[in-house]
Amino acid sequence: MYQNLSSYRIFYAVANTGNISKAAKELYISQPAISKSIQKLEDSIGVKLFHRSSRGVTLTSEGELLYAHVKSAFEVLSLGEDKLRRSIALGMGHLTIGVSSTLCKYILLPYLKDFIKKYPHINISIACHSTNHTLKLLEDGKLDVGLIGKPDNLKNIDFYSLREIEDIFIATRDYLQNLRIRGVNRHQILQNATLMLLDKENMTRQYIDNYFQDNHILLQDIIEVSNMDLLIEMVKIGLGIGCVIRDFVKNELQSNTLVEIPLKIAIQKREIGFAYNKDVKISKSLAHFIQFYEEYEQ
Repeated sequence: MYQNLSSYRIFYAVANTGNISKAAKELYISQPAISKSIQKLEDSIGVKLFHRSSRGVTLTSEGELLYAHVKSAFEVLSLGEDKLRRSIALGMGHLTIGVSSTLCKYILLPYLKDFIKKYPHINISIACHSTNHTLKLLEDGKLDVGLIGKPDNLKNIDFYSLREIEDIFIATRDYLQNLRIRGVNRHQILQNATLMLLDKENMTRQYIDNYFQDNHILLQDIIEVSNMDLLIEMVKIGLGIGCVIRDFVKNELQSNTLVEIPLKIAIQKREIGFAYNKDVKISKSLAHFIQFYEEYEQ
């Protein structure tokens, strides 16, 4: 069938005009080429498609049957072209963003709110994964862009830093008071508390584990939590001490709902930003998004 696609276009034009000469002018090809193409198509299918006369051509019953399907096919193609033109005119497209649930809530959504206002016809899909998983999907070309913590090895990833974040430990005043009652001094709080951390698949957890190891902090009781919002809520009810990003609990710290645990050695700040695979061809939607986030803070 594929070798006959041009023949079907010629067949369609001849059937519509009922005249080989008119079809030739419409398609900008010679009459002999039209006749040869029709003959080739008839030979390929094994039936006669047109009755020929001095006044022109008319479809045979077999030609009528074929024409109904060819007409439908070309109408669908024409509709597709119209939709494509409208899509281009409106700047329509699709963008898939990978991000952790925490960064999605606190960082990504404010960006998307303004991006959607500027590009309302770009469809957005959000895949919530850990930074490690998001990086893997970016490398495999399954995401357009990711919002991640900056990895140690960027490989083929282009990273645009948005800001620095700071990890801290928090608890309620009542929980800390109970530790003091048990005789725990301020320099041994982490070692003697119930510590709530993100699971080991999370890059934040790996970063904090390195901090513990570098500073020879041995932990006794750990609760692993799947996301930071849940972890913060567990801290609020006095279940233990949680490791969180400062920006995400600034209201609770200001209202003294939660308090920060002072550390002898502070945890170094780290970068978060947007990343994409520089080895994958950039779509127009991604190009708009890259330009947007590069100009967003300016």
